[in-house]
Amino acid sequence: MHLVAAAAAATTTGSLGNVGYGLAAIGAGIGIGLVVSKTIESIARQPELASRLQVTMWIGIAFTEALALIALATPFIFGA
Repeated sequence: MHLVAAAAAATTTGSLGNVGYGLAAIGAGIGIGLVVSKTIESIARQPELASRLQVTMWIGIAFTEALALIALATPFIFGA
């Protein structure tokens, strides 16, 4: 009986890791969408600041993607 419980726990842990990364990817997609949409809205309001706003947008996208990559790497680091 203990072998079945251990096998079920190992399978569940792997599945939860996949679900966790899926949620992190969804979060990154939503975050990038918000950053880009607000940048477009800001450029529409003040076109003269377009270049400054685009630089800030790319920095925000980079940080958001970095969080998604950390979420991808975390199970490999701590998964043992």
